[in-house]
Amino acid sequence: MIETDVIGHIADELYNAETNAYEVDKFVDQFPELDVELAYHIQDRLIEMKCNKENAKISGRKLGLTSKSKQEMMGVHEPSYGVLLDNMQLFEGDPISTKPFIHAKVEPEIAFVFDKEVSGDHITVADILDATAYITPAMEIIDSRYRNFDFTLPDVVADNSSSSRYLISERFYQVNDVDLRLMGMVFKKNGEIVATSAGAAVMGHPARAIAWMANKLKERNQRIQPGEVVLSGALAKAFAIEPGDHFSVSFDGIGALEAAFIE
Repeated sequence: MIETDVIGHIADELYNAETNAYEVDKFVDQFPELDVELAYHIQDRLIEMKCNKENAKISGRKLGLTSKSKQEMMGVHEPSYGVLLDNMQLFEGDPISTKPFIHAKVEPEIAFVFDKEVSGDHITVADILDATAYITPAMEIIDSRYRNFDFTLPDVVADNSSSSRYLISERFYQVNDVDLRLMGMVFKKNGEIVATSAGAAVMGHPARAIAWMANKLKERNQRIQPGEVVLSGALAKAFAIEPGDHFSVSFDGIGALEAAFIE
């Protein structure tokens, strides 16, 4: 099977698995040529399919695997990134059905919303902060299409870095009003604290993760566009979701966000 056939085949398999909510096995075992570079081409094809079939538009990007502990847990050696589409966005206050998911989990995040294009060589934390219109609390619902959340880095990249849904607060804050590195976070499940963290848990500074992604995008002639949302990476491990669960995340200086799940 030539490379273009591999791209189309894997993208089709992942799209069908997500659409019909079933698991697939890792593709690296079947296609030894699947490396990270090829995986991002598969991700591009998958996003193209989603946009065409679902009449969706790109609304932003997301970082994944940004902490060393998460990389070690998943057996990978670097972060990944994926694409957010407008039909992935959920809204605070609306109950979230678990029916579309395979084995979803939720993570606390900081969302950056951009008002400038991010482009150029050697993009820095300062460049990211300068291009940021505001920040706000966020949660990402991840839902790997792989059996038992078991994947390699090329597998997860091809699967759009396990993206599924996201929600951001409707209250926005200036990026210069807080110390993103030291900003504390409390994550609760059903009223119980399940994780505490700070912004530095994401590669030492959340904007550093986005700068890493922006430089990777530049290599592929892509960039962060004005108006896009970027989820900068999880500040704690992901927690499994069951119907009836209620999650909340609160940050020092930028408020809180809640999500309730139903059957």
